[in-house]
Amino acid sequence: MELSESYYDVIIIGGGLAGLSAAIHLRKHDLKVLLIEKNSYPRHKVCGEYISNEVLPYLKFLDIDVFAMGAKKIKRLDISTTNNKLITAHLPLGGFGISRYTLDQALYNKAIENGALPVQDTVIEVQFLKDDFKVETKANGHFVSKIVIGAYGKRTHLDVKLNRNFIKNKSPYLAVKTHVKGDFPEDLVALHNFEGGYCGVSKVEDESINLCYITDFEAFKKYKDIDEFQRKVLFKNRYLKSIFENSVPVFEAPLTISQISFEQKQPVQEHIMMCGDAAGMIHPLCGNGMSMAIRSAQIASERVVDFVQEKIGSRDMLEKSYETTWNQTFRNRLKVGHVVANLFDNTILANLSLVALKTMPSLVPQIIKMTHGKPIIIK
Repeated sequence: MELSESYYDVIIIGGGLAGLSAAIHLRKHDLKVLLIEKNSYPRHKVCGEYISNEVLPYLKFLDIDVFAMGAKKIKRLDISTTNNKLITAHLPLGGFGISRYTLDQALYNKAIENGALPVQDTVIEVQFLKDDFKVETKANGHFVSKIVIGAYGKRTHLDVKLNRNFIKNKSPYLAVKTHVKGDFPEDLVALHNFEGGYCGVSKVEDESINLCYITDFEAFKKYKDIDEFQRKVLFKNRYLKSIFENSVPVFEAPLTISQISFEQKQPVQEHIMMCGDAAGMIHPLCGNGMSMAIRSAQIASERVVDFVQEKIGSRDMLEKSYETTWNQTFRNRLKVGHVVANLFDNTILANLSLVALKTMPSLVPQIIKMTHGKPIIIK
């Protein structure tokens, strides 16, 4: 890997869905792109692994064919409450199930094929000086760029360095993910609620069932380990109990992440254009964070290309354009996500709501549409 040159058009911090998608997009326009990611590929990540079909046109533009990789076409949704009431709905747009292990590797390979320069390193500081960014890394010194895209995920030390507002507050959630083998319809995504949290269930490309749940960390600490928590809390939901008890684990141990925050973030911070979870997280109960990450990469990349081609006349205009479009695209989704999540946090309200939805099933697709976008239009 050649790192003799230190100036780039764009430095992307973070090689998840947003960062990799942006790297591919920007290289299609011949921008010089450095992609800094601290981990290696392929790897599993804590993630629901369901993606709305809204991003399929954009993935096609990126030359990524998820169905050639074995992604499962998902058309149906099941939601259960803590007292085991179930509602079934048709997904208006549909989606697909694919593991981060497979998708991230494919995006990474495509980014390299397109000419993005990857470096495995940790960014320790970003400074904006005289209309350029200086990005300091742990192992490879510093690099300079005209643009920086922050796609580094939910919460890192960079957020502390940037003095972002959300980092000052508690992040009370824990997420757990595992893959199992068993019987589960490949065209279904399920969201099963339990006391203090909810679990997403869907199949991915290798016939594994992805089980990913989020819970209050303080509630979780009352139990000695994950197994006890699952037996005593998750298994009160009979749908979850059946899936766990009638399947075989694929992973040696579940993956976990903590300090998850759903508080509002700024799409632009200290002139850095934030993408994916670094810009904002939707509650997993709404099941659409992966498509939001990919979509945000498209929005950022299109504006960066316009800026470099002088179709956007100044950095200030670039930042305002990105922030405005990001808010127009995602802000209402996030608000609806918060309302839905708060509703299901209250057992009584959740059960009453589910009864109401059973009597008016046409409302379910409408609510789903409010947390999902329309198919992406490519410029």
